[in-house]
This record gives sequence, structure tokens and C-alpha cells, in this order.
Amino acid sequence: MNIFFKKYVWAVLFAIVLTSFTLYVALDTFVITRVYSIVAEQDSLPQNTSASEPEAKDGEAATVKPGATQEAAPPAATEAEITENTYSDSNITITITEYQEYDTTIYVADVQVSSPEYLKTAFAQSAYGKNITEKTSAIAEKNEAVLAINGDYYGAQTKGYVLRNGTLYRESADSGQEDLVIRSDGSFEIITEDDSPASKLLEQGAAQVLSFGPALVEDGSIAVSENDEVDKARASNPRTAIGIIDSLHYIFIVSDGRTSDSRGLSLYQLAEFMQGLGADIAYNLDGGGSSTMVFQGEVINNPTTGGNRISERSVSDIVYIGY
Repeated sequence: MNIFFKKYVWAVLFAIVLTSFTLYVALDTFVITRVYSIVAEQDSLPQNTSASEPEAKDGEAATVKPGATQEAAPPAATEAEITENTYSDSNITITITEYQEYDTTIYVADVQVSSPEYLKTAFAQSAYGKNITEKTSAIAEKNEAVLAINGDYYGAQTKGYVLRNGTLYRESADSGQEDLVIRSDGSFEIITEDDSPASKLLEQGAAQVLSFGPALVEDGSIAVSENDEVDKARASNPRTAIGIIDSLHYIFIVSDGRTSDSRGLSLYQLAEFMQGLGADIAYNLDGGGSSTMVFQGEVINNPTTGGNRISERSVSDIVYIGY
């Protein structure tokens, strides 16, 4: 017995260490929460300004636009007129329309705002970090969003820019990655991270950078082919996307999918649909079980991961309209 033990003890110890390390790596990647920065309240931190310098990933200081100054708050809203499918006050007008196209249920929010300040993003649990998630509806409620969709799920990636509400949290580029830049004037631009350093985007007035993709429509033309897909998606999927029609005129889109009632969309179908709505630029956000639209505190689509159960997935971030 002693001879057997001496012969195999190192192999047993190595197996234990290897198993423990593998388990730790899996937990660190998918479970263990790490908070790198607590985000200031949205209403006290206008775009491209900073109340203080938070800490970003791995203890690196988050970057804010150089020379930022406190901007005047946008005007207060008049009393809103609200119906089941509409919201309207002096600054924000939203109309929700449900379509049946491509054997799929598609929810479209047509949004017009008087100022770009009303187009915002927010992190789950008001914190930037790793494995920090909440349901889209919960993040929307905390931020008093009138309308919200899931964002790019930055926490599922280790690279790709994270620039939100004028603060740069992650500037490690992902080669070939197409991003949507939302500038402080509310305009949209598609960039490639290889060609556009995050710090330069910040200096040029970027308020948000969303890193998922790909671009669906550019200059009014479809930017994907019928065969295009990405490893983050499959051919027929629940989808989330955002587009701009004209100055301060946006469309937020979520489609259901993977159910008997709603097949889901390919990237090309999504691009074709958004082009048909008049989008000049449109961009694909995180889809699948993440795809969620919240309007006036209610989830209005049917989020699903596997198709058998309607349930809302927890995500890293949202894009929303609100004060």
C-alpha cells in the first residue's frame, strides 16, 4: 500500500491542484463578481462631465473627457400624456408599434427627444465590473427610464471599448470590432476599434460607445449580407438594435424569437426591416435571451433563452430614454 501511495501521490496531488485551478478559473470567469467602479447617479453627472474619477478595470483610473465643465441641466418636462403605447411630454415623445414580419414579432419604439441628454446608458447595480448583472427592467426602474432596451453586455467580453455617459471605463481594443459611437450632440457613427483609439473618441465628444455589432445600416444602405452572422448570434434569433432616422430621432427595436409564435430574425432581415423604417444608421446589440424592451416599467416583449420558458435574462447594461 505504501509503495502504491508513494508511486501515485504526486499524480493525485497534481490532479487535485489542476481541478481546483480549473474550478477557480470557471468561477472567476462566470460567477465571481468584481466591482471596478461605482457609477455616480445619472442626474448628477451630465454627459462628458465628471464629479470624481472612479476606478476602472483592474484598478486603472477611468477616463473622462479632458477639460469637462458642468453643463446646464436640460429643461424640466411638462406633465406627460401617457397611453398604453405612447408617452409624450415637452422633451420626449415615444410611440410603440408591434409588427409581424418574417414570421416574427417585432417591437419598435419610435423616439424623438428635444436634447441628446435624454439618450443615456446605465450599468447593472450602478457599477462597472465583472459578472455584475441585473434584469433590464430592474436597471430601468432604478434609473426611472421611460423606455429601455438591453445594451451590449460588455461584461461577457474581456475586450472592446466601454465608454458610457462621457466616462471611459475600458479602452482595450478588440481587433476588427465595429462599434456604435453616440456623440454628445446625439448623432451616430460606426467606427472600427483598430482605427479609432478610445481616448481619441472621448476627446472628440463621444458620449457612448457600444461594442457588439455589427453595423446593420450605414448611410441608409444595408451594411450586412444575407449570409452574414457573428459568433455571438445564430441565423434566427431574438434581436435588439438601435438606429437613428434624423437628428434626435431614434428607433429602438426588439424582436422575439426561438418560439413557435415568433421565429426570430437574421441580421440581414433586421437590417432590411430597420432600413424600411428609415434608419440612416442602425446597429445590432446583444440578442438572444438578453433581448428585452421595457416601456413605462413594463416588459412589453417576450424574452426567452431556450424557447420553452418566457423569462428575462440578467444583463450588464441598458440603453434608455429618461431624465
